[in-house]
Amino acid sequence: MTASTDKTRNAKALCDAVRAHLASRGETGIDLHPMPDTGLAHDHIWIRRRHGPDWVARLPKQSQMQLGVEDNLDFQAHCYRRTSESGHTPTLHGRLPIDATLPRGGLLVTAIHGRPARLPEDLPAIAEALAAIHRLPLPAAATRPPLASAASPWQAMREEVMAQAHHLDTLPSTVLDREARRHIDAALASLDGNDAAAAGIDTRRCLISFDAHPGNFLITPEGKAVLVDLEKCRYSHPGFDLAHASLYTSTTWDPASHAVLEPDTVIQFYRQWQAQIGANNPLADEAALLATRRAMWLWSITWCAKWWQLHRRERDALARGEDWSTALSDPQLIAHVADRVAHYLSTPSVARVSDEFRHLQRHFVAGAE
Repeated sequence: MTASTDKTRNAKALCDAVRAHLASRGETGIDLHPMPDTGLAHDHIWIRRRHGPDWVARLPKQSQMQLGVEDNLDFQAHCYRRTSESGHTPTLHGRLPIDATLPRGGLLVTAIHGRPARLPEDLPAIAEALAAIHRLPLPAAATRPPLASAASPWQAMREEVMAQAHHLDTLPSTVLDREARRHIDAALASLDGNDAAAAGIDTRRCLISFDAHPGNFLITPEGKAVLVDLEKCRYSHPGFDLAHASLYTSTTWDPASHAVLEPDTVIQFYRQWQAQIGANNPLADEAALLATRRAMWLWSITWCAKWWQLHRRERDALARGEDWSTALSDPQLIAHVADRVAHYLSTPSVARVSDEFRHLQRHFVAGAE
């Protein structure tokens, strides 16, 4: 049996399981359609309902937050409930139970009728969507769990990056050559001693998605951007979201929204978000925005090294926590991810991001004039 055939059979089994669970809720006369396998963390099934709007069943393949099955569903449910108040994310409608047919359960969310983002034309809509999430009131610290709200978001990010960075040492020279590694190590060193930026980041936080790459947005017929993939939310600095929405490693990740942005376009995107959030809002501090941009790129590039090392492991038969096994995804998706990872770790890509960052440092303030 080929991997593709196995994936097709698995999709049918998932549809049968979702149909049975929905029937127990009184949802009958529905049409279920497996959606293309475009992500490493979830399978998706489009549910056409006889009464009411369509839903999407989000069925976890793993937990990128390294959570157990129950905790993962609870965490993701909180992500949807809290961000939906922005009006730019799907509404949560319920859970699918964890059982032998759905070993990681699932969530039911509103299906969004829209198209993939087109860049740069949809960047203003994405800026508006992110600002709407970032403007949500910051809840009292005691009510923020299970979403993380680190005492020092900067230190928490640095620790995540450095934990992933040790995977760089496992890469062969055919994947990561000496020149690319030199650029990456220099950027990693910049995370230390950035006290001014860290102070600005640690005293200013809001709800963020931490997964705001353009491929996770759909654009409605009215032109509104909707962030549809929510599984990593936290209370931290919004600069991480802005970076993830506009970095080269993000805008060229998803084939449906692939684009290479010029540095001046990136600056304009930040300006559009600042206009939405309020130019005098402390969250709009430019030193913090630049520092979080570099840190988000380092998180992305070290994740690439992590994936390269872990994706060859066998599937976890017990469905526990994080699992990057290729057995969980369509072979075409795995081939695409492998291509992107190798590209982002190449010297030309690493140098490109480094050059862009220097441009932003020189012209960020000038762009407002």
